[in-house]
Amino acid sequence: MSETVGWMGAMDPRENKLNALIVAAPLALYFDLFAHDATMAFFCSLVAIMPLAFLMGRATEEIALRTSESLGGLLNATFGNAAEMIIALLAIIAAYQAGAGSATESTMIHLVQASLIGSILGNLLLVMGLAFVWGGIHHTEQKFSETQVSSNGSLLLLSMIVLVVPSVFHMTVPGEKGATGVENLSHIAALVLLTLYGLFLLFQFRTHVHLFATDANHHEEPSMSQRDAVILLVLATILVSIMAEVLVASVEEAAAELGMPHLFIGVILLPFFGNAAEHFTAVTVAGKDKMDLSFAISMGSSTQIAVFVAPLMVVISWFLGVPLTFEFGMLETVSAFLAVLIVNVIASDGKSNWLEGAMLLGAYAVLAAAFLFHP
Repeated sequence: MSETVGWMGAMDPRENKLNALIVAAPLALYFDLFAHDATMAFFCSLVAIMPLAFLMGRATEEIALRTSESLGGLLNATFGNAAEMIIALLAIIAAYQAGAGSATESTMIHLVQASLIGSILGNLLLVMGLAFVWGGIHHTEQKFSETQVSSNGSLLLLSMIVLVVPSVFHMTVPGEKGATGVENLSHIAALVLLTLYGLFLLFQFRTHVHLFATDANHHEEPSMSQRDAVILLVLATILVSIMAEVLVASVEEAAAELGMPHLFIGVILLPFFGNAAEHFTAVTVAGKDKMDLSFAISMGSSTQIAVFVAPLMVVISWFLGVPLTFEFGMLETVSAFLAVLIVNVIASDGKSNWLEGAMLLGAYAVLAAAFLFHP
């Protein structure tokens, strides 16, 4: 039996060198509350979210070892997306407090939309690509559940339709009437997607559990007690929430000082640091040949963002009177649609290798360059 580590020990830099970056958390608070340096507060909070997200992933993986791989994947995806959910929610609240028609409201709405699209792209292309490459280096060919591919892929394609239709609707119905129609359409679509996600969970964990069953050959002993894992998870989540609040408060001023477009910050930077939990967990378990768990984290996380988090943010905005809709920019919509299409094609056979991972990483690099040069 492996030696157990306490929740405090899990945060020790000697346990994992990435933990040394936790020092960025108090620095972010200092620059935000005392030095009033928005740029430094923004970057320090971004850096601090990375090790904290990793700790959330570590704690969740320990809890997941006591469950099935599918349920473990859902847990990892949920808490892996906690950073994005918190950032998006705080940005919506900031938009609400700024007032209707203000520049801050528009900035925060675009930031939320960009971060949601960026999370889908990051999980599907970057995280899954890294997992395929790392797993492929250690194992010639790896297999995962084709049921996961078809069910998650179908939901993702449906969510892409929800992104495309509002944009097309507004193009065919211009002006104020079109804008009102897009809002109403987004509200209905959000409720439909939330209902379908609930039905998907019912399908996966209640009525068709056998379709998602995996073999139990990959047994690994937990290295942390369940109590310590839960404490670590709660503590890391609270710290991520604090860092997210600092980040949202400083992002507008930092972007202006750096001359950095909000689209690049939302699509590339926020998901890259916020998805650190998926980066580490999905890649690590892929190297251990636990591809069902790795796939459940990467594609399951994207599905959860598209079919749960995004519509949930639209519903919350609806109640607050913030005009957040599914009418994203053309580049974001097309990028997300192509990413879903590419992953569905590559993963359709239920097998992976390092070359397929390299293809996904190449697609992500091209899209990242497009957002970098987009005005």
